[in-house]
Formats: sequence, structure tokens, C-alpha cells
Amino acid sequence: MATFFLIMIYLSFVSLGLPDSLLGAAWPVMQAEYGAAFGMAGVINIVIASGTIVSSLMSGALLKRLGTGRITLISCLMTAAALLGFSFAPSILWLMVLALPLGLGAGSVDAALNHYVATHYQAHHMSWLHCFWGVGATLGPIIMSGFMRDYGLWRNGYLTVSLIQFALVVLLAFTLPLWKRMENIQNHAAKEPHVQQSHGLSEQPLRIKGVKLTLLTFLFYCGAEASVGLWGSSFLVNVKELPAAAAAVWVAMYYGGITVGRFITGFVTFKVSNRVLIRSGLLISFAGAALLMLPLPIFCSVIGFLLLGLGFAPIYPCMLHDTPERFGKEQTQKLMGYQMAVAYTGATFLPPLLGWLAAQTTVSILPFFIAFYIAFMLYGSERVNRIMKQRTVQSETI
Repeated sequence: MATFFLIMIYLSFVSLGLPDSLLGAAWPVMQAEYGAAFGMAGVINIVIASGTIVSSLMSGALLKRLGTGRITLISCLMTAAALLGFSFAPSILWLMVLALPLGLGAGSVDAALNHYVATHYQAHHMSWLHCFWGVGATLGPIIMSGFMRDYGLWRNGYLTVSLIQFALVVLLAFTLPLWKRMENIQNHAAKEPHVQQSHGLSEQPLRIKGVKLTLLTFLFYCGAEASVGLWGSSFLVNVKELPAAAAAVWVAMYYGGITVGRFITGFVTFKVSNRVLIRSGLLISFAGAALLMLPLPIFCSVIGFLLLGLGFAPIYPCMLHDTPERFGKEQTQKLMGYQMAVAYTGATFLPPLLGWLAAQTTVSILPFFIAFYIAFMLYGSERVNRIMKQRTVQSETI
């Protein structure tokens, strides 16, 4: 039963990933059909992520009232309905209206499932959880590319993904009793006496040394990941002169790199610490950004997208799973919500900012911004590691 429950959590993350990469893959064709400005995709992205931020901040209250199973079911249903609306939307205005429930459907379930896995499972499960997000994010542009390749039928791409989401809704509805049973087991276990590591930290999470810098690292990571996903196709079309369908495939390979990388990371975590994996991922992704910056042949750009995906793979799940170790289990629930909100803030504002600047100049600035984000993340991560090391030394000398 526990294994099947974990599979359901994984499938729920597939539903989270499916819509995330659709807009960027389809935008070159959607922009032409609607006659919209280049940066309008960033505005739609803001609406989506704003809804996600709101629902993630409300996740604690929603969990107490509805439970994880119902939140997951409602979230998937809202997402499926919004994607169905996208496939019929007659104007940009309708896309913006439908973007709100699309975003609201993701936030609370994301925070709830991440907290559950971080506190009840080992590091490899967190990596594999986000690997399944990558499965959805990879399938999205592949499905879209299949419909756009010959006829530019981006609407059929959205319709197909919507039907997949509705199938997940049916599965979640039938397994809802299992969710209730596992939640009861979890609540019973939570009432049992146990000892938590306090790390000597304050009860106010934002005052803990290293927390603010960690939150900024989450902001820049999600901003970088979302920016590549949203503008990567436009970069390949406008700078590297690839056809839109081919560009969508290579953006899918970027998400494929994230997916494969997280699957491999799940096994590597048995031997390598989260912090080493984060550092390695940042260095690999910086190499990918460098390949995109340089005036190299197109195959080098393709390798750059793959390296970005592979490098990004361990960063987010390893940072999430390291939260209890860094700041104490008693702080994890609050910090997980903060981290989700800040992460979505980065995904909300950094991609449209980049889109606006690209509209004023050129989309070729994309890899330079990504390299800057990665450099800041490397600084922030290493600085927090030093803070944690100093805290450990101080606690041992007391």
C-alpha cells in the first residue's frame, strides 16, 4: 500500500510538469496566430505563477481543511479544465483569464507533497519525485511538437494534454480512500513522541542565518529554469534559425536532461551528499550556458541545452531535501512554504523581465542572464554551506 501511495505521489508530479513547458514550446506559433507582442508570453506566465504563489501560501490552511488527497484531486481537475480552455481560447485575453486557475491548481499541492516527501522519505525519493515532474515537462513540448510539425495545430497539443490530465483526475478520484488512509497513518505517527533536532535555531525562520540567502537561491534557480523553458524555443528560432517544431523538440530535450538527471541523481544520493550534488549541478549548467553564449555551430547549442538540463537536475530537489538538515525539522513546514512562494516568485517575474529586455534588444541575451543566475546560485549555496559548517563547529564546542 505504501509503495502504491508513493507511485500516486509521483504521478501527481507528472500532472504538475505537463503544463509547465507548453506555453514556451507553442509560443512562436501562438504569437503569430494572435498577432501578439513577443513579451506577452511573459505576461501570461506572470498570471500563471501568481496563482501558484497564492495557492502555495494557502497550502497550510488548505491541508488542514481538505487533506492531501483532496487537494491533489482538485488541483489536477483545475489544471485539466484550464488546459481545455486554452485549446479553445479565441484571444489573448481568454488565455490570461484561464491562466489563473492553471496557476492556482499547482501551488498548494506542490508545497504539500514536497513537505511530505522531505520529512518522510530519503533524498533519492525527492530526486525521483522531481524526476516525474520532468517526465511531464518533457512530454509537454514533445506532444506539442507533434501537432505543430506539419500543421501548426498548437490547440490540439493543449487539448491532448488536457485529456491526459482528466485521466489522472479519474485515477485520483478512485484512489482517494487510499490517500485518506495514508494521511490517518501519518497523523497517528505524528502524535507519537519523538525527538527533533533543533539545531539551536530561532522559532522565527526568517531570522535564521542563511535562510534569506537560501530563499534568494531558490528565486534565481526557478527564474533560470523557467526562463530557459519559456524563451529557449524563441532563442533557437530567432538566433539559431531553427524551425519552430525543431526548436520545440530541443526544448523538450532540455526538460529531458532535467528528467534523466534527476533519475540518475536518485541513485547518486546513496553515495554523494546533497551539497556536493548541488555544487556539481551548478558547474555543469554554467558550462551549458557558456556554450549558448559563444558563436559556435548549432550542435554546440543543442549540447548547451542538454547540459543546462542535466546541471539543473539535482539543484532543486537536493535543496528542498536539505531543508530539515540545514535548519531543523521543526522549521521545515514553514520554510517549505516560504521556499515554494519565493521559487514561484522567481518563475513569475524573472522570465517576463528577460522577455521585456529581449523585446527591447534581442533574445540572444538569454544565455548571459542564465549564466548570471547560476553564478549567484553558486555563491549563495557555498555561502550557506560555510554558515552551516560554522554552526556545526559552534554546537560541537558548546
